[in-house]
Amino acid sequence: MKNTDDKYVILVDENDNPIGKMEKIEAHEKGLLHRAFSVFVFNDKDELLLQQRALTKYHTPGLWTNTCCSHQNEGESNIDAGKRRLEEEMGFSVPLEEVMSFTYKAPFANGLTEHEFDHILIGYYNQDPKPNPEEVADFKWRTLGQIKTDIANHPEQYTAWFKIIFDKYLTAINAKKAI
Repeated sequence: MKNTDDKYVILVDENDNPIGKMEKIEAHEKGLLHRAFSVFVFNDKDELLLQQRALTKYHTPGLWTNTCCSHQNEGESNIDAGKRRLEEEMGFSVPLEEVMSFTYKAPFANGLTEHEFDHILIGYYNQDPKPNPEEVADFKWRTLGQIKTDIANHPEQYTAWFKIIFDKYLTAINAKKAI
């Protein structure tokens, strides 16, 4: 059962300081900056767990994206929010670590806009998930190289935010390797 706080997002400034709260749909209609998180779960083979969004989602139904993502509830930490949503969407919980954050803006064909201060959370899991069919149509495990190639060949099959987040994540990983 969904928490009533799930109808709202936390509006933030460019430094992630809360400045208010608004119904999720209204914030997306107005393209207002709000707090969000994106969870990336890897297995021991260095494969990332991807989900295909349920066909009933109000935007980007049927597209592939990261393990899960959503919005924090008021007073909820980024880690707690990630764990909550991972359990709700994918049917499991693992320890998460926040590795980076950034803002992005992605307009959709239906007039909605994601404008998020996104916190990237990483976890590890070696079993298949038990997805909630109301949230997730399918899942697959893929290496970062496989995902990069598939996005290049089939960008229309992935959510706009995942393509942005994935590129920023790869850039951050490659920068760390160069040090």
